[in-house]
Amino acid sequence: MKKRPSDDAKIRGIHELYAEDPEAADKQLWDREVDPTSRRGFLKRSSLLAMAAAVGGSIPFADRMPGGLIPAALAQSDESFNLEGKDGLTVLNDRPINAETPPHLLDDDVTPAKHMFVRNNGIPPAVEDIDVDSWELEIGGESCKNPQSFTIAELKERFEHHTYQLTVECGGNGRHEYVPSASGNQWTTGAVACPTFTGVRLRDVLEACGIADDAVYTGYYGADAHASGDPDRDPISRGVPIDKALEDESLIAWAMNGEDIPYLNGHPLRVVCGGWPGSVSGKWLERIVIRNQKHDGTKMAPPSYSVPKHPVAPGSEVPEEDFVTIHSMPVKSLVTYPESGTEQSRDEPMTVRGHAWAGDLSVKEVHISIDFGATWQKADLKDAPNRLAWQRWTTSVEFPEQGYFEIWARATDEDGRSQPMVVPGWNPKGYLNNACHRIAVQVA
Repeated sequence: MKKRPSDDAKIRGIHELYAEDPEAADKQLWDREVDPTSRRGFLKRSSLLAMAAAVGGSIPFADRMPGGLIPAALAQSDESFNLEGKDGLTVLNDRPINAETPPHLLDDDVTPAKHMFVRNNGIPPAVEDIDVDSWELEIGGESCKNPQSFTIAELKERFEHHTYQLTVECGGNGRHEYVPSASGNQWTTGAVACPTFTGVRLRDVLEACGIADDAVYTGYYGADAHASGDPDRDPISRGVPIDKALEDESLIAWAMNGEDIPYLNGHPLRVVCGGWPGSVSGKWLERIVIRNQKHDGTKMAPPSYSVPKHPVAPGSEVPEEDFVTIHSMPVKSLVTYPESGTEQSRDEPMTVRGHAWAGDLSVKEVHISIDFGATWQKADLKDAPNRLAWQRWTTSVEFPEQGYFEIWARATDEDGRSQPMVVPGWNPKGYLNNACHRIAVQVA
């Protein structure tokens, strides 16, 4: 079984990584391969640039540097390998950066920037290369009648501003529970967030550029680079059907929670299409295309962000033609209070709360169980502040005796579909796990 970071490994320091396994740290941080004979570390051009940026200058004799050796400039520093602007996240991967949020840190009604998960497919543009004043968004494509470009200032001046609270969730959230395991970041439950986003409607911008009658899809391109460093390869370029793009809540956003979008979450400009896999909400946005066919950008083809049309046996090989692209995310819920592992007195009722969401739909009910799903009690459920935002639920539970208990949460959407009690049907990429979330409680 693949080893996961422990719950208390919130920030993996560079010293800790090298102390655990120097060669693995080389691979994880710099994508540096160690020659087993010479013990020299081989750095690709992109990896060399990353190391040079970290140490503050070029490395003339990099080809002679021993593998598994932390650069002295970093060895002399007490700085952790940290994620700027984030707090308490568990790092799953450092190149590209991917980090999730423990459930108890998602207890806010509106997710704060420091607790917004990070899911990157490529390498973000360097901070020093981001010039908000000169940043431009190009609109084009076969079905765009009047291609145009806009600065961020022009977007703000020309189009009406809108703010929505929107649920953004990685399609692979919960992947770690699938057996056999699926490739990709082994997310538990923390690749989800629901902050507010401010920007202009994608619809307004597309209509200003003219949408041809044959338009069926949109696609985006960002300023992030492919992890290989190859400038001719896109790390990701996905999109949505034109109907989704034209919804009121689909935004071209420059702000999150009333401030600049965090750097690791797409500053200075991104698309946000709530309720669908987070991969359709492109970051570091530079270009949007209106297509007369389904967008064919990077990671649009199966098996990326796709699931089998029909149930398959675990571990099966699935032909490309038997996949369907993921659209709306399934109904799901999360217990955000208390934290799993908490202790509780039998003599006192326990307050339990969390969030529930259902892709394009609303949540109708949330139920809680303390007896492994044998019986359920209904929780109080609030309406969403707007469409495509999660909904707060709360309840109180009493425990009949001392011992170990689990609190399970199960949401039901407006169409009557409920979360399964166990992991749903297996798929090759480990997408759409919406099994009941559960936490542990010790009652004394």
